[in-house]
Amino acid sequence: MNTTTLCTLLLAAFAFTANAQTNSIQKSKPLTEAAPEKVGLSPERLQRIDAMLQEAVAEGDVPGAVALVARNGKIVFHKAYGMADNESGREMKKDDIFRIASQTKAITSTAVMMLWEEGEFQLDDPISKYIPEFKNPQVLQSFRYSDTSYTAVPAASEITIRQLLTHTSGLGYGVIDGDERFKMLYHKAGVTDLFTTEPVSIGESVKKLAKLPLHFNPGEKYSYSEGLDVLGYFVEVVSGMPFDVFLRKRLFEPLGMHDTWFYLPQDKAKRLVSVQRPEEGEWHRYPVTFYDPDYPVKGAKKFFSGGAGLSSTAKDYATFLQMYLNGGELNGKRFLSRTTIQSMMGNQIGDLWEGSGRHYGLAFGVQTQEGQDRGGSGSAGTFDWGGYFNTQYFADPKENIIGILMKQTQGTTSDDTGWKFRLLVGQSVDD
Repeated sequence: MNTTTLCTLLLAAFAFTANAQTNSIQKSKPLTEAAPEKVGLSPERLQRIDAMLQEAVAEGDVPGAVALVARNGKIVFHKAYGMADNESGREMKKDDIFRIASQTKAITSTAVMMLWEEGEFQLDDPISKYIPEFKNPQVLQSFRYSDTSYTAVPAASEITIRQLLTHTSGLGYGVIDGDERFKMLYHKAGVTDLFTTEPVSIGESVKKLAKLPLHFNPGEKYSYSEGLDVLGYFVEVVSGMPFDVFLRKRLFEPLGMHDTWFYLPQDKAKRLVSVQRPEEGEWHRYPVTFYDPDYPVKGAKKFFSGGAGLSSTAKDYATFLQMYLNGGELNGKRFLSRTTIQSMMGNQIGDLWEGSGRHYGLAFGVQTQEGQDRGGSGSAGTFDWGGYFNTQYFADPKENIIGILMKQTQGTTSDDTGWKFRLLVGQSVDD
């Protein structure tokens, strides 16, 4: 090894160390179990969650679930119900692994904001500054269904990083987009929308996406989009690391999230819960459609979707949320500043969600006072989201409570466990 190569490697190592998570003067402990009454929750009332989920499985509303409740950094309820795979008779276990889909967005946003704290960019920078293919965006004007030809006009402004975080960029969501025209355009261009077993990288897909027209002028409206997938590639550009490596080194390993992956190692694959759907009163594995449900365990394992690609456990995701409730710190490591999280939870989209009882921050839905007053969803400031396969989370900073409900279903019509779980967590407060 010559002197120049050695110096380059040392500089790279120094740069990574300098930008890694820092030690904190705060020393909160990792999540541990405790009796509910020790943290002001009623054991008797928590059993209502247990009864509700047992009944949901018995009635065939869900094939199985894992539920977790934590308060003040203590796990007070963590149980598994039903089946992880009905066809094989595999029972659900607490440490089983679920495709968390759009719950990935909060993790990608965290990665973006860690780099923002290091002064790598400003939130209102145009994304084209870092991914040049997005320069001079255009807005769809007319569309011909017969051959998918279209006309477009120049957008009023460039897409910013903030707009990608808040789904106000004008980008679409391809196969799950509400506008049939964008489904057709994305499909024709070969954009990968969610997750895949195919040998494609996020950079390749994002560059195809950048050439397509927008729904609307950036900042004009809210429309759920592939913005966080773009930002997964953005993290690669800014950090110089593959996105999966960045998350592993900067978040998952130091947080102790050992079961959170884009593609599962072989020794963890057997813990993956099957995606199931109801057919004639029985639960069966979901077939291959526009995606292969087994993407986390087979295929090329190259596409690191920042919007929907991760799989995780209830405890791992609770660990991630506890870091947020701690103001950005866990186990003596500082991942984000409390002041950064304050901004992330602020209203980033004005009145675009007016009347919903919530506003939208930097990849989090956040409860307002109006939402608190409606009841059943937690305190003002509670942040939440869910995933395509019916996983959900919420974290209430005022009450210091985390609730996570993990399922893996498609095509259900009788599943009320989501709203019931959130309400029942709130009614268990007994202090």
